[in-house]
Amino acid sequence: MKVIEHFEKSGKPLISFEILPPLRGGDINQLYNIVDELMKFDPPFIDVTSHSAEVQYEETQEGIRKKVKRKRPGTIGISVAIKNKYNIDTVPHLLCHGFTKEETEDALIELNYLGIENVLAVRGDQKGYKKPIPHGKSSNAYASELIHQIVDMNNGKYLEEELLDATPTDFCIGFGGYPEKHFEAPNKKMDVHYAKEKVKAGAHYIVTQMFFDNKYYFDYVKKCREAGIEVPIIPGLKIITNKKHLTGIPREFFTEIPEDLAGEIVEADPKNAKDIGINWTLKQCEELFNFGVPAVHFFILQNVKPIKILLSKLGF
Repeated sequence: MKVIEHFEKSGKPLISFEILPPLRGGDINQLYNIVDELMKFDPPFIDVTSHSAEVQYEETQEGIRKKVKRKRPGTIGISVAIKNKYNIDTVPHLLCHGFTKEETEDALIELNYLGIENVLAVRGDQKGYKKPIPHGKSSNAYASELIHQIVDMNNGKYLEEELLDATPTDFCIGFGGYPEKHFEAPNKKMDVHYAKEKVKAGAHYIVTQMFFDNKYYFDYVKKCREAGIEVPIIPGLKIITNKKHLTGIPREFFTEIPEDLAGEIVEADPKNAKDIGINWTLKQCEELFNFGVPAVHFFILQNVKPIKILLSKLGF
């Protein structure tokens, strides 16, 4: 079932989770153990993240050599394995950076063949690259271009002429929104404009970047609606569990941590940081559910214990 169909058919707010593939050479059973715990809360779908390859350029006697390394492979395989093992919809993330259009098309053909109906279009970052990632006709520079490619395939339009008679795909497409604006956007108005372009391209829903002050989400929804964006906008939340998050999260995700939350964690015994973070996210959830959100999306990655405590407090 498509993500937007889950929203349309549900009579109550939903919860969904985002998990991280195991490191290269890791055991998928570790991931299954996480999903086992998440399935107790009956999520309608689970997102599986993806990561660009890390590229390094080395000087050799023969000249410059490019070395490509993927630390977390297997997004497609993991998405299919979870779908089949748990009979749950999965949403694999598709990246622009690190993938050619041909590789993207191959991935979409494979996902379609294997019964995956949902994808999240993500530009990705340039971590690990010592040179700017080249863009051109062979790759998608932005998520909007990736969405156009997916929509083309939904309409039966493939890259190669010999695939002109290929069966159209039917993917439900999500993308990321930024309540505090994307760090590269000049202002919030332009950021909403970029979101609208993605919806016009054919995207079906938005999942926001994590935020810790609901006012940013409410303002983002307001601005999106005023701009004519009518698709569901799903708030993304993460539980702060230690003091390192106070510096790591702003640095990695360009999101602000409220003074009250940061101050309480700094002053508290480190062993109590997780409880403070859980209670903060609990208040966020209660306010968001009262606002009428169709769902709340939790960034689990590979730490399931805090979310189990939180959802128990919410009555799930």
